[in-house]
Amino acid sequence: MNGGTPELFSTGPAASNTPREQYLDRVADVARWSERHGCRGMLVYSDNRQVDPWLVAQYVIHHTTELCPLVAVQPVYMHPYTVAKLVTSLAWLHERRVCLNLVAGGFKNDLEALNDSTEHDRRYERLTDYATLIGRLLSGAAVTHQGAFYGATRLKLTPPVPPDLAPGLFVSGSSAAGLAAARVIGATAVKYPPPPEEEEAAEEGVRTGARIGIVAREDSEEAWRVARLRFPPDRRGQLAREMATRISDSFWHRQITDAAQAAAGMGAANAGPYWLEPFEHYQTMCPYLVGSYDEVAGLLARYLELGHEAFILDIPTAEDDLYHARTAFERAAALVRP
Repeated sequence: MNGGTPELFSTGPAASNTPREQYLDRVADVARWSERHGCRGMLVYSDNRQVDPWLVAQYVIHHTTELCPLVAVQPVYMHPYTVAKLVTSLAWLHERRVCLNLVAGGFKNDLEALNDSTEHDRRYERLTDYATLIGRLLSGAAVTHQGAFYGATRLKLTPPVPPDLAPGLFVSGSSAAGLAAARVIGATAVKYPPPPEEEEAAEEGVRTGARIGIVAREDSEEAWRVARLRFPPDRRGQLAREMATRISDSFWHRQITDAAQAAAGMGAANAGPYWLEPFEHYQTMCPYLVGSYDEVAGLLARYLELGHEAFILDIPTAEDDLYHARTAFERAAALVRP
């Protein structure tokens, strides 16, 4: 973070929710919007329902000049050597840095289909070993590594990665296991944050970030009109969320679901800038901040003061989503105490 301004990432469209004939155009559009509005990079999803994220990352690179693809990487899908090889290949071919969003788990049905029954905390131990080997390979040395999950003997990565193109690492930091993994591998621990008054300050030695959506306008009433038009009540989605919560072992999923239920108990009349209805109705996977620029900036400033240095924004529906979000962040940076 430089002078109170955080590092911003957008999120690319999900192939599972986009018609095939529109998908590549949408990816290129969101990538270009993101670059124009000051985002450092763009998250590229990975799960059993998506197309390969590395192919999408290369497409993003072709349609931008500096944007950094933030590629979701799941150990069950790919050996750590393959990840390191893709990172260095994209750096050599395009002189472009990529970042890695290291995913420990995923949808329960996806993991079962892949015959992965590893328990929650053990998955983060595996992720730590996975990221450690990737990092050692990217250092350029011949690596002999014998971890609990992965090994290598005099394995050398070529071509080498220039130091300025070494990947940034991100990992879910909502659980104690995720936070511990982030500390060991030097990753940014990304949270699905509760309201700022319920959030704890970042721990010493761990860079933290937050995953949020933003609908901000000059006028609060207009922001809420846009937000409720974009995310109308959806009973079927609400039932799907309840089912997902029952079968998930995700710490952040349970945490944010509990917060959504508490907010629902307060009633719509008490809705503040921190909004969870889209999550509760299975329309998003993160909390939203809704209101005037100044209202949203006030919450963002508190997250910044708590130590969050990176923010991954939800999928934009139009270019002006990123313009409005950037405006709120600029106002927030001006509010942060030195």
